[in-house]
Amino acid sequence: MSNSCCTRALVSLVLALSASCIAASPVYADFEQCKQELKATARAEGVSGGVVDQVLDAVVYNPRVIELDQQQPEFTRTFGNYYQLRVTPSRVALGRVLLATHRELLRRVQRQTGVPAHYLLAFWGLETNFGSIFGNIPVPDALTTLACDPRRSDFFTTELMAALKLIEAGDAEARQMPGSWAGAMGHVQFMPSAYLRYAVDGNGDGRRDLWGSIADAMFSAGNFLQHLGWQTGVRWGREVILPTGFDYTLANTGKALPLTYWRSLDIKDAFGRPLADADIASRLIVPAGQHGPAFITYQNFDVIMGWNRSEYYALTVGRLADRIAGAGRLANQPPDAQLKFSCQQVLQVQQYLNTLGFDAGEPDGIPGPMTRSAVSRYQQANGLVADGYLDTDLFEAISQSVAGKAPSTDQGI
Repeated sequence: MSNSCCTRALVSLVLALSASCIAASPVYADFEQCKQELKATARAEGVSGGVVDQVLDAVVYNPRVIELDQQQPEFTRTFGNYYQLRVTPSRVALGRVLLATHRELLRRVQRQTGVPAHYLLAFWGLETNFGSIFGNIPVPDALTTLACDPRRSDFFTTELMAALKLIEAGDAEARQMPGSWAGAMGHVQFMPSAYLRYAVDGNGDGRRDLWGSIADAMFSAGNFLQHLGWQTGVRWGREVILPTGFDYTLANTGKALPLTYWRSLDIKDAFGRPLADADIASRLIVPAGQHGPAFITYQNFDVIMGWNRSEYYALTVGRLADRIAGAGRLANQPPDAQLKFSCQQVLQVQQYLNTLGFDAGEPDGIPGPMTRSAVSRYQQANGLVADGYLDTDLFEAISQSVAGKAPSTDQGI
């Protein structure tokens, strides 16, 4: 096959995959039929028929929810873009004001759960900008719409059942449940299942009110993190400085190694000091390539990931917490604050890498670990710094490699 024919065939395949990347998943042909099936599921789980009918009869399909599900910023933005939009001077300043305003409440939460105040404020700030943005989509509408979408039907059906149980228990009222497109609720945006398991009455009024009570929200956040395994007296991680000539294939592997190992590689903290000589399990994350910041993370970083399975989110929580507690800006700022790849572009480069013999997994438009690994192996095979970071220049280089159909030199190293 000629190079031009190969390229045309590949482009046709990529366009087909791209359409699936951005298009909403097909919904049930009959939304009302889907609701009847969900009613039966709810009754089988013990929710009273009166609550089931009252809530689900009033639900309406919301196509905007499906659109937003396809555009999650943790998957479509670069780290610099994501971080700079969230760790802002105004958010840091307000966090410090609220740290003083709610000092006694936050101290009580820390004594009971072990989670320090500045972390609680970081979650609060990221989730709802300290209670100023709860979302305006009725939670039953959002969850039912997503439960009737085949892509993640099982997950959102479970969350809808939990929401119905919250309503039946009196923790919430169906007509007063504003939330995010995904059904997250209140000051700290708990999903209904987390609300059921971990929300607590922090102010002693006999209710678990995550919308109207800051005390309930903070105690609930601390309780959730405690159950996820929060380690008292240990930070989330820290920014580090890598030595000249560092082997970037050691980063972003997900493998935990003793802190002493990273110290032996002459990695320093952000102030240029050697890392602690301690046998602490830690990972090295370089989210924006060789020209951006690097981080050593500890177990509490994994706990934050239990709240939201995004490295960008967890790094941002940790850094916002540090800033609220008084830390300065990153020593090494992300270089890509304005760079953003679309789902289609990521899907395209995944297909290109697969064609060249660098296994990026099934193309899905999400730049996960397999994609970063494939990018790193492409860089290594082409004499580039193998930091696994995709920027516009590398995107163009990979595209040109496909157009030329250069044979793969990847040996699985």
